Amino acid sequence: MAFSLPLDVMPFVVLGVIALLFVLLYSEVVKPTVSFLIAVLTLLLSGILSPRDVLEGFSNQSIASIVLIILITAGLRSNFNIEKFLDVLFGKSKSYKRFLASMMSKVALLSSFVNNTPVVVLMTPYVFQWGKKNNISPSKLLIPLSYATIIGGMITIIGTSTTLVLNGFLMKNNIEPINAIDLLIVGLTVAVFCLTFLFAISNKLLPDKKDLIETFEGSKREYLIEKRISKNSELIGKRVIDGGLRNLSGVYLVEIVRGHQLISPVNPNEIIEKNDILIFAGNTDKIVDLTLSKIGIELPAKLKTANTEPVRVVEAVISANNSLIGKTIKEAKFRERYDAAVVAIHRNGEKLSGKIGWIEIKPGDVLLMYVGNTFINRVSVYKDLYIISGDQTISTPNNASRWKLPILLSLISILLISQVFALFQSLLIIFSAMVLMKLVTLQNVKRDLDINLVVILVLSLAIGQAMVNTGSGALIAHEVVNYLHPFGNIAVLIGIAVITTILTSFITNVGAVAIAFPLALAATSNLGINGAPFYLAVAFSASAAFLTPIGYQTNLIVFGPGGYKFKDFLKIGLPVTVLYLTVALVSIVLLYPEVFN
Repeated sequence: MAFSLPLDVMPFVVLGVIALLFVLLYSEVVKPTVSFLIAVLTLLLSGILSPRDVLEGFSNQSIASIVLIILITAGLRSNFNIEKFLDVLFGKSKSYKRFLASMMSKVALLSSFVNNTPVVVLMTPYVFQWGKKNNISPSKLLIPLSYATIIGGMITIIGTSTTLVLNGFLMKNNIEPINAIDLLIVGLTVAVFCLTFLFAISNKLLPDKKDLIETFEGSKREYLIEKRISKNSELIGKRVIDGGLRNLSGVYLVEIVRGHQLISPVNPNEIIEKNDILIFAGNTDKIVDLTLSKIGIELPAKLKTANTEPVRVVEAVISANNSLIGKTIKEAKFRERYDAAVVAIHRNGEKLSGKIGWIEIKPGDVLLMYVGNTFINRVSVYKDLYIISGDQTISTPNNASRWKLPILLSLISILLISQVFALFQSLLIIFSAMVLMKLVTLQNVKRDLDINLVVILVLSLAIGQAMVNTGSGALIAHEVVNYLHPFGNIAVLIGIAVITTILTSFITNVGAVAIAFPLALAATSNLGINGAPFYLAVAFSASAAFLTPIGYQTNLIVFGPGGYKFKDFLKIGLPVTVLYLTVALVSIVLLYPEVFN
């Protein structure tokens, strides 16, 4: 029999788990994916969630839609020159302020008519590359991109699913839907204030993150490189100093590996023996040229390049999500995985020792490698190495596919703008058409789909379901509204808005609406007043997903590329949320003076 907690205890356990999740995400003790796994596992073991509750997320239409959008936009980018169109749209702005203003205003306007998730998916790589080209950290741009689409989505009824879902609840209860003119007035007012605020404070509050490539580019790196004494080397039997190994330009001998013995430091009088492995240290330029084959010092046989092909040298950085972290180069079977032989390794500020194969892989390690023909393809699939310099293939748009673009754009326009089918069905038709036209392949799916993003989306849905199952969200909401009731209608309005905003920060906006709507309905019925301003407040509050990266899918999409931490969203999201709610609620009160006088 499965373990299960008493029903009256469950809501408090859920709230405790959410608090734990918040602490783990904020402190970054473990990766975000692991934090969510810990939270969901706790809810599973306590009987609050069933395996079915967790697995249902993988069949959720919203998540499936996000996956399809990512793959469709990636297919568009890899086959067509989308950058040219976006350059025209943004006027090839060169300054940070001009680009920020142009980007936010235009994506906000676009998001008022088109679902904001595909807008962010399409724009994220472009904004990232624009930042790099203009020496501006992408972290200064990507959160404003996400926030602008969220804000723009609240200008019209069709801009976001929040208002559509809320209208569904209203019609089901025979209540008049949200007034489109009221939404437009409040939405435009909020957009003007919030986008102006973001324009003014983004540079100050957002982190200046350098990506791993920028961090290591241009800095002089001292590598550890392994060389073997050949069988016929003239150095065998000589002292280190007599073999000229103490006076090399730019590199120096730091250790000798003799069987399982490590000789360090190396005495100038140490006698070199057959099969010794020499460990040198030096900077990039010198280390690549250190062949010394004339005197019998060479790379181990397994690192030699095949036949007569020239040696292809690549520098790359180990990313933080590399699955090989903690394993040695040998244990990881590095060559088999990447078609690349590690010949040297650098770890900033840390002394490395021993054979290359003995060294444990850590995030941020810089590897110097001799690579094979399939290296670039394998890196594209695994997405856990950042190439700094050397041989790499730059993907270019496929000119042979130009005739397919008008057909594809027509299909996208007909399906997404006319809304003949639901979003998921429309996206599935578009994706299928792209597969048939060979614009999306299995390799594209492996390369472009971020599994961590999908896992976090699925697990966050499960946590939201736990709040709904146990009534923990509704419990807090009712207590707050009951407390605020004696203080008047404005106090109740503020209370409902704040509760909905907190809910939408941890569960989906649809889940927040599902909890907040009956609360607003009950409160207005008890007070005997017009519920329209309260439902309008629920709509805006359920879209106020600025506090956490998990509050809305667009935040999650920019989370990785921007190199953000959980606290970065809180730092800029808190003042944006306060301004957003203040402007929205003041506008609502002014629109309905008869309710709040």
